[in-house]
Amino acid sequence: MIEAFNDVTKESLDMNKKIPAWSHSRIVVFESCRLRADLQFRQRIPEPPRPLPPGKTEHPNDRGTRVHLAAEKYVGGGVELIPELENFAPEMERLRDLAAKGKVSMEGEWAFARDWTPVAWMSSDVWCRIKCDVVVFMDPEFAVVIDHKTGKRFGNEVKHHEQMQLYQLGTFLRYPKLKKVRVELWYHDQDELHAAEYRREQGLRFAAGFEKRGDALTLCEDFPPNPNVFSCRWCPYKPVEKGGTGHCSVGV
Repeated sequence: MIEAFNDVTKESLDMNKKIPAWSHSRIVVFESCRLRADLQFRQRIPEPPRPLPPGKTEHPNDRGTRVHLAAEKYVGGGVELIPELENFAPEMERLRDLAAKGKVSMEGEWAFARDWTPVAWMSSDVWCRIKCDVVVFMDPEFAVVIDHKTGKRFGNEVKHHEQMQLYQLGTFLRYPKLKKVRVELWYHDQDELHAAEYRREQGLRFAAGFEKRGDALTLCEDFPPNPNVFSCRWCPYKPVEKGGTGHCSVGV
């Protein structure tokens, strides 16, 4: 059915029938359509070139990457604030001041084994990965996690709230002395800030739910398609006549 395997052999794919590690974005794809998760994360089939949105000169993902990098460089010092970040100019300046005092960690790549023990990002026993934009250590027992958002908030509330839960969980697990974590989503385009605070005992309770969802993905060996209007609309593997690679022949 599928002839291209993106630098891996059919034999090696047959031996490894599972997706070994999960992230929040992988869970979202997996729960939407298992076949897409298999093609994207296990078989690593490349996506086709994406046309620019009407009236745009930059893809949303590329813009997001550029803005995140600009935010990191500004907080690190030595560069000016770009226009896309000016809605949060006072907050960005405050971050820069705190970074100069050694209280800020940026672009963290956190990985955990199945028992939630922190491990190296590319460790052979990685089970979960979390990328964290900014962590501010206000004092030894209180940290603020900040996620820069360049897309829209409307329609993404559930997904973004789940990200907040995972960020605070990862922060508590990596820093056992913390007693409180505040998670802030900075919606730069809308000039909105959404926040939630968690106490350690409360925050660690979210582990069970993520374990269940993470296990569903990493233990799965059956990847049927889930054709529907929502999962197929943006799928890169839908039929060729609908703008995809054609690896899925049942796209809506």
